[in-house]
Amino acid sequence: MTWERLSATQLTPSINRRAINQALKDDAALSSTFIGQERAREALTFGLSVDSTGYNLFVMGEHATGRFTLVKEYIERHVSQLATPDDWCIINNFEEEREPLVLRMHPGGARDFAKDMSNLLDELLDTFPAAFDNPGYLRKKAAIARNFEQKYDEALNAVERFAQANSVAMYEDQGTVSFSPIVDDKPLNDTEFSALSDEQRQFFYQLIDELENRLSESLIALPVWKRENSEQLRQLNRSTAEQGIRPLLKDLEHKYASDLGILKHLRQIKSHLIEAVISFLTEDKGEKLDERERRSYLEELFLPNVICAHGLDSGAPVIYEPNPTYQNLFGSIEYTHVGGAVYTNHRMIRPGALHRANGGYLLLDADHLLHQPYVWDALKLAIKFGKLKMDLPQQDMGMVNAMTLMPQTIDLKIKVILLGSRDLYYTLQDYDSEFNELFRVLVDFDHEIDVTRQNLFDFVGRVRKKVVGLGLEGITNQAMYRLVEYSLRMAEHQEKLSAHFADVIELLNEAHYFCAKVGDKVLDLGHLNSALMAKKRRTGRVSDSLLNDIKEGQVLIATDGKAIGKVNGLTVMDIGDSAFGTPARITATVYAGANGVVDIEREVELGQPIHSKGVMLLTGYLGNKYAQSFPLTLSANIALEQSYGHIDGDSASLGELVALISAITDIPIRQSLAITGSINQYGEVQAVGGVNEKIEGFFDVCQHRGLTGDQGVIIPKSNVKHLVLDKAVVEAVKKNQFAVYCVETVDDALELLMEREAGVLSTRFRYPKHSVNDLAVKRLYDIACIVNGGEEER
Repeated sequence: MTWERLSATQLTPSINRRAINQALKDDAALSSTFIGQERAREALTFGLSVDSTGYNLFVMGEHATGRFTLVKEYIERHVSQLATPDDWCIINNFEEEREPLVLRMHPGGARDFAKDMSNLLDELLDTFPAAFDNPGYLRKKAAIARNFEQKYDEALNAVERFAQANSVAMYEDQGTVSFSPIVDDKPLNDTEFSALSDEQRQFFYQLIDELENRLSESLIALPVWKRENSEQLRQLNRSTAEQGIRPLLKDLEHKYASDLGILKHLRQIKSHLIEAVISFLTEDKGEKLDERERRSYLEELFLPNVICAHGLDSGAPVIYEPNPTYQNLFGSIEYTHVGGAVYTNHRMIRPGALHRANGGYLLLDADHLLHQPYVWDALKLAIKFGKLKMDLPQQDMGMVNAMTLMPQTIDLKIKVILLGSRDLYYTLQDYDSEFNELFRVLVDFDHEIDVTRQNLFDFVGRVRKKVVGLGLEGITNQAMYRLVEYSLRMAEHQEKLSAHFADVIELLNEAHYFCAKVGDKVLDLGHLNSALMAKKRRTGRVSDSLLNDIKEGQVLIATDGKAIGKVNGLTVMDIGDSAFGTPARITATVYAGANGVVDIEREVELGQPIHSKGVMLLTGYLGNKYAQSFPLTLSANIALEQSYGHIDGDSASLGELVALISAITDIPIRQSLAITGSINQYGEVQAVGGVNEKIEGFFDVCQHRGLTGDQGVIIPKSNVKHLVLDKAVVEAVKKNQFAVYCVETVDDALELLMEREAGVLSTRFRYPKHSVNDLAVKRLYDIACIVNGGEEER
């Protein structure tokens, strides 16, 4: 006999309370980041330390394992001592406005430069157009005007003298020159002129024509004089503007003498500043615009656009982008409407996560990233070549026809950390040839964490940190023991904590509600139990409904007596965020025939592949165990009664085999026991999942009907280390009201359920008479004889 009845101490883990108590007192635990995950910690340290192209990281693990929080905190600690990266800003390219330029500056320099340029614009507005009211400027401007008027007056005076010598008066009205004959020292009007003789009129006509010709010849240089006047005035304005701007720029050039990029930019904008002053800040033109409009115009031309700025001691940036669209990663260009036309400039460029993370670390969710169009290929190019270029993918697709900007590329030095599942990691390896080249470091997070003193220390530290974050004063020892047990239960292992620390955080949040409800400042065991009961209540409608169906007899489950070909199997259901166990009756029938073992669930397409595999193994076991000397020939049907949904998993294969052997041998099975386990073709019992929920599901049914001490469950021996059972089950086992058995072979289960010796094969290849295996051989032999039409040799 190799089956064993487990004691109460074997049903629940033994917690190292001394280590937990020590961690509760040690404030060093509050600085814990990782809980276990040594492999992931080593890989993360390696990946962050290697400064070479392609050594980006892929953090592999399931959601809610705390991978994001732990990785982000670990990276922030790692980079706190690293040098702060350079600042970047975008400036106007006056030669080609569609291609703005970038300036690289020392940390903190971008904001200082932007502030200095803003002050420069303020000083310009203070200086102009007031500088054009200067008496010296006004005198020079008046001299230029007088020079022009003098030339004009001289030309008119020469014509006027000739006209007067020939008895003709010259008039000038608003720039228009006209002539009138003089007779008897009196200019003639139109009536008097018409009264003159034809000869006189003809004389004056000829004379006036000659005067007009002389006037035209005298003023032929007038356009030249006007151009010269305008040019002299422009030169005056330019020199005046230059005199006002030179000292302002000289101060900036002196301040940024060591920064060649800024110095070059300041020297380039000098001429453009002068043009802007002449165009918008001269006395006559400046009056047309208010101060806000003048300021806005100057900002659009000369103020830099700060794309990335850091504090002097801020260290390398760590950026997480939860929504990695193309614009959120690579930046975007905004547009506005001016006079009905679309307009943009260098100051309407908005940075993306890659700009903010340049010189540091960028965390992205891989599944969200791959769902975005164009992003994956663009990100690979940026990482591969170390250049950040702001392209609009819609341009290539012909979706946008409006003019856009093409900013100068930025040098990119960044380490990208992708967070994704195992399936996604292996899919990218298979389908993207560049993936391994760019993401060389795998950070693999385990599902479970060994219960060591250090891991307990870190676990308690993380819990204490969360409790403090909730505004509580602390947590009691008993509550901490319960949290550790809860984590062990989530991992379904007596020696491993669950890596899903988010489940513990969720429980703490819910317990905090009950703690605050009664006004307590310390989290206690009672608050945790209240949170667990409340959650079970919220998510327990389906499990309660199934249990009520069993209680009311709608689902047939026997917990006492014996029956042939019937056994209580144990199943577990995952619905939403809850998992619960419920018993299910397994039945088998056997008759003469050659159809083999028929899985009814598979025939009606309710059985999934793994379940069907488990049933097919039964034939292999029967043939190997009983039909060595004759052909295995039988017809048998196996079904999970009152099951109307899809069934998967092979955890029912042990129960199905027991029901099948009972139907073959006509030996009844104890209905007070339920069984779960997977088998192989040699009859060895293998571990299954959800063993705690399965045991508790059958216990609830038995408890409702009344515990007799004869009830219990049978589980694989390899599942014993997975037992983290509810206190009610442990107490019932301690009082001998309920039993948990573990088995290693099918024979162990047969002996427990049938209360009869299974039988061991002797050297003569015979089983003991009247043993279970002996009766099974005889019945199968008889069926073979019936089917094959005669007695077979054994």
